Amino acid sequence: MINSPETGQTRIIKKYPNRRLYDTESSTYITLADVRKLVLDNVKFQVLDAKTSEDITRSILLQIILELEGGGVPMFSSTMLEHIIRFYGNAMQGVMGTYLEKNMQAFVDIQERLADQSKSMYGSQFSPDAWAQFMNIQAPVLNNAMSNYVEQSKNLFVQMQEQMQNQTQNMFGAFPFVTPQDKEKK
Repeated sequence: MINSPETGQTRIIKKYPNRRLYDTESSTYITLADVRKLVLDNVKFQVLDAKTSEDITRSILLQIILELEGGGVPMFSSTMLEHIIRFYGNAMQGVMGTYLEKNMQAFVDIQERLADQSKSMYGSQFSPDAWAQFMNIQAPVLNNAMSNYVEQSKNLFVQMQEQMQNQTQNMFGAFPFVTPQDKEKK
């Protein structure tokens, strides 16, 4: 991430009780749209509660997502949001966060690679508008590729789970534990 250009450090934004955001670098009040621009510009920042100095960056980022989801075409379906909510408090909550983060990073890496390949093949004649039109045409192909990727990831996860289960059974097989399968056999 790019740090704050003038200081080379993380940019600090304070949120006051009146819900206003104050950019300490520019010494001005800013909006959520301004914070979104910082994200888009890869500026490293942190939002602190002015009263408690608590880091509330995640909360502000979630507010931005909420605004974006409310207008235009939402990125998250109701079903997906329901699944995410169900993972809170679940034993797999930590795994889910890491899984989503790694998959998002993989998606960003793929997107950057496609952009680099198009630049090397077409140079500057591929404008951002042309790139957007190309991606709209390619959306079904990308959706299919992503579905295949997710299916492969799921299969690998199931295989890994089975291997871990077998290793656990082999490790603890000598101990007199009663498994659910043993109870069913009786």
